[in-house]
Amino acid sequence: MFAAIQPRRLYRQVADQIRTLIESGEFAVGERLPGERELAEKLGVSRPTIREALIALEVEGLVHIRMGSGIYVTRQREKPAPVQAEDLEGPFELLRARALIECAIAEEAAKAITPAHVDVLDEVLTKMASTFNDPHTSIALDRTFHTTIAGIIENAALNRFVGELFDQRMTPYFEKLASYFESPASWREAFEEHRAIRDAIASGDPARAKSAMQHHLLQSQVRFSKSFDEELESERGHPAGGRSRSTKI
Repeated sequence: MFAAIQPRRLYRQVADQIRTLIESGEFAVGERLPGERELAEKLGVSRPTIREALIALEVEGLVHIRMGSGIYVTRQREKPAPVQAEDLEGPFELLRARALIECAIAEEAAKAITPAHVDVLDEVLTKMASTFNDPHTSIALDRTFHTTIAGIIENAALNRFVGELFDQRMTPYFEKLASYFESPASWREAFEEHRAIRDAIASGDPARAKSAMQHHLLQSQVRFSKSFDEELESERGHPAGGRSRSTKI
């Protein structure tokens, strides 16, 4: 029986190529892979795509990421089985989707906002202000904040969709990426952005609300975009990766 051919997500294709090189011995155990910038140039993809691919490989146990140093091949006791995640979007793909959808929702919410809605948003923000050191609670309240905004326009389908889209943040790939970049300081930044969104929606200004939501979700991408080997690149003035062999990729 024939099965429909599904196009593979770009970051999975990149991960497959790097995995093949590792498993064939092109990159030895303990060897540092080329830096993100170099990989992006060689493979003709964006750095966020490279970052998603490297995170996928770390979840599989093929590489180990050392912040400020680079990505290293790990010792394998046996051939690892790839994580079956063909239906999982990459973290940056999710954030871009949320930016498109939730900006429009914030715009509409500003047209329908009531004092009761503002009270609910304020209640969520009050709780969020004391959870910067508790990421699990912060994430739950983050979800509540965004679904509350979607609920303002009283469209059950959109409310459910925003929640489901947010829940994809709980994938192994997104959680691993967040483990490197989220901190009390980053949650404090996000909180201030949430408060700006609340103020914009409460003002009844659709353009301001859309802009505040767009800023927040773009900043979320920025927070996850610091290169794993950024310190090496800035110190040496060229991509990390040492004497990486250019013929490999």
